[in-house]
Amino acid sequence: MTNDNPETVMAYTAKDFRSELKPIWCPGCGDYGVVTAIYRALAAVGRPPHEIAFVSGIGCSSRIPGYTTAYGFNTVHGRALPIAQGIKMANPDLLVLVASGDGDGFSIGGGHVAHAIRRNIDLTYIVMDNQVYGLTKGQLSPTSPRGAKTASSTYGSLEEAVNPLLYVLAYGAGFVAQGVPADMEGLSKLVEAGIRYPGFAFINIQSPCVTYGDPESQLKNQKGKMRKLESEGHDPTNRLRAMELAQEYGQTLYTGIFYQDPASRPTYTDEVLRRQTELKPEALPRDQILSLFEPK
Repeated sequence: MTNDNPETVMAYTAKDFRSELKPIWCPGCGDYGVVTAIYRALAAVGRPPHEIAFVSGIGCSSRIPGYTTAYGFNTVHGRALPIAQGIKMANPDLLVLVASGDGDGFSIGGGHVAHAIRRNIDLTYIVMDNQVYGLTKGQLSPTSPRGAKTASSTYGSLEEAVNPLLYVLAYGAGFVAQGVPADMEGLSKLVEAGIRYPGFAFINIQSPCVTYGDPESQLKNQKGKMRKLESEGHDPTNRLRAMELAQEYGQTLYTGIFYQDPASRPTYTDEVLRRQTELKPEALPRDQILSLFEPK
């Protein structure tokens, strides 16, 4: 961090957001790349660590708040979004990020996603999607593909996978993107764009589990499989086209911004503050206030 002139704006580097706590993920885990991309994105945005709150649930991905120098809150399984919404409402000036996994975010916590989106709470929701419960020894997760054999699906999954991209688009999210840790530059820019978006931003990150995940989805294969939406000529303001592309989740590895609402609608916090101003009652005179406490 440099600040040669006290009157200038602070310049931050990725190291300024890295805590002294060392990550303990399995060697080769995609989450190492995710947290590095977050450091870079926060440095580019330029908010100091004490103005940032990082909330998570339970799972491998949810260790991330402890690896940053921002305020951190590790909640119970699936409840990161409600806590994050409360933090943002209580202190609207904070930059609030949420880290989750596919199980944490779309299983027990899935019901919270729609409501955070419809309220348009100004959060950046980062989901590390590896299609398996990695922390609890490799059980089926909501995004596991049909037929996947895991510790809890010996005969292969009999269920259709949750499509997180299509879910959040259908719920009405104003910013929807997907990235991979194999493309560090692209992922850092996506996280930065999500942070800068004035409303609820969802970023799905295909972060493979090296211990229990599909061997074909590992980092070494991502660069060869990924198709950048920008290179495909995709218009991120076209919601219907974004939904068409999102239907290829699990088949085609698209990266980039699927959708970004060109019309910035007000956030829930903006609406509350506006109405508080409009409806604020006139203060009672001091003698009338004191009279309320006089014995009858």
